[in-house]
Amino acid sequence: MLTGLVDAHTHPVWAGDRVHEFAMKLAGATYMDIHQMGGGIHFTVNNTCSANEETLLSSLLTRLRQMNQSGTTLVECKSGYGLDLENEVKMLRVIEQARTRVPLEISSTYCGAHAVPKNKTAEEATKDILESHIPHIKSLMSSGLLRVDNVDVFCEVGVFDVAQSRAILQVGKDAGMQINFHGEELNRLHSAEMGAELGAHAISHLEEVSPAGITAMARSGTVAVALPTTAYMLRLRPPPVRDMIQQGVAVALGSDFNPNAHCLAMPIVMNLACVMLHMSMQEALAAATINSAQALGQSSMHGSLEKGKWGNLLLLDAPTWEHLVYQLGCHTNVISAVVFKGEVIHEKL
Repeated sequence: MLTGLVDAHTHPVWAGDRVHEFAMKLAGATYMDIHQMGGGIHFTVNNTCSANEETLLSSLLTRLRQMNQSGTTLVECKSGYGLDLENEVKMLRVIEQARTRVPLEISSTYCGAHAVPKNKTAEEATKDILESHIPHIKSLMSSGLLRVDNVDVFCEVGVFDVAQSRAILQVGKDAGMQINFHGEELNRLHSAEMGAELGAHAISHLEEVSPAGITAMARSGTVAVALPTTAYMLRLRPPPVRDMIQQGVAVALGSDFNPNAHCLAMPIVMNLACVMLHMSMQEALAAATINSAQALGQSSMHGSLEKGKWGNLLLLDAPTWEHLVYQLGCHTNVISAVVFKGEVIHEKL
């Protein structure tokens, strides 16, 4: 028996797959090559903006149920494939509707700064987010129409720089959202230091984080969300997880489920973390449970089996719990039942 798994980073609301881009990557194209050709995030934005709420909700529910069956009982869900206010709010409404449709806890994230819209500069997009997006979302939160837990920004060369990211994250925090953002993925911009200074709850990716950034995160208590599927799919240098752990940074795990990294199963993420990030199975388990819950600010009720917390747990059909990590891709055979808040929500056939 184990506590339910926690997926600390996903992009599950979208339309239009990108299987053709997988072929391009195999042929040598980089993430930014595809992005600059109008693919990547912008391809998904076009398809997601064209889809109605019913279509997006249907696909989201299917994905969340698959996560359930793989042992996830708490998941972070981002917007970010709308970019304009109308479509970002549409995505957040879809996430809000899913809360009552699938038996798992959802931490909702506004990620309108996921990319710069095609018809705008980064400066113009930042101004829109600061003066229009976040104030409107705050009003919806205040009226009880939306619950948005986190604010996110893709701080990267060619997207939003450190100063723009800082402004967006600060305004989001002032609106009542936790800071939980993409940093140091492709280039070292020292966004980890910036996030730690702002009191970020979590920073994801961190493939290019500096030693000073790790020290700053350790001092601020910022959780590092490692995403081994991304390093695997994009053939990136993995984040320096061992250095983070040695410095006292809590390391969490996320699937980074999105059209670029199509993985819904945290047991697979845990296996990749052990092999690619040099984590022990015990470290991977902590990263996929209590540390991920901490990254989402929900460790008081999720992430471990303790008196007073929700009864979220997995029943395993295996000699030891390690088989959940060891049996790559066979987790559906290892998990005999998933329990959410004391009720069985999935059983192995």
